[in-house]
Amino acid sequence: MLFFHYDIDMSEKQENFTLLNGHVIMKRSIYNPTSDAVWLAAYVPIKAKKILDIGIGTGGISLCLLYRNPTAQITGIDTSTNMLDACKINMELNGRHINLVKADIKTWSTTETFDLVVTNPPYFMGTPGNTGAHHTTDISVWVKRSIARVKPQGYFCIISDALTTDTIISVLKTKHFGDIQIFPLFSKKHTAERVLIRAKLGVKTGASIYSGTNMNNESILRSGLTIDEWLATLR
Repeated sequence: MLFFHYDIDMSEKQENFTLLNGHVIMKRSIYNPTSDAVWLAAYVPIKAKKILDIGIGTGGISLCLLYRNPTAQITGIDTSTNMLDACKINMELNGRHINLVKADIKTWSTTETFDLVVTNPPYFMGTPGNTGAHHTTDISVWVKRSIARVKPQGYFCIISDALTTDTIISVLKTKHFGDIQIFPLFSKKHTAERVLIRAKLGVKTGASIYSGTNMNNESILRSGLTIDEWLATLR
């Protein structure tokens, strides 16, 4: 789901939409980010300076991160030239810079590591659409390759279908990640539809599970609170 910011100029309304109550501008294109992008950006450690966005798409996650942390240095990778071209347009709309790389995380050859790695992986089952976004991949391989880019004491953050939770946590535990924090997102079902997971490399702290919230939580999606800020209001 997306929240749109409606301007007086009707032509602009049709061409662009915004996230975080107008703070992030996105041009409608081959793939428009969903609320998953906003949720993931709201769950990351806010002080991370060097960030890798895996499967950056049209830039929704990274641009939300840069709204809160404008001095962060972000590298975004994607296999699609069309996605990267659309991301460049969105960078310009927001006056931001992201280092874009055409690469597949499963085969990307680099020794560079990051304070924070974020990803919204292909987790849907079924036949991909025209963009191929968010459809089936081997989630275990995706996570292994992603966390290999995290520097010691750095963080990994992911949003995925709740059915992948056990696989993701299993990989994190075997690769020396701890302080694993699980935040479920609910729709109208009694079981979680999505999960947010963040973890830190090189610590032995165990896992914790939050009670979570509804996927339509306006304090996060519209008012722009981070999840930690929203949790603080509950206390």
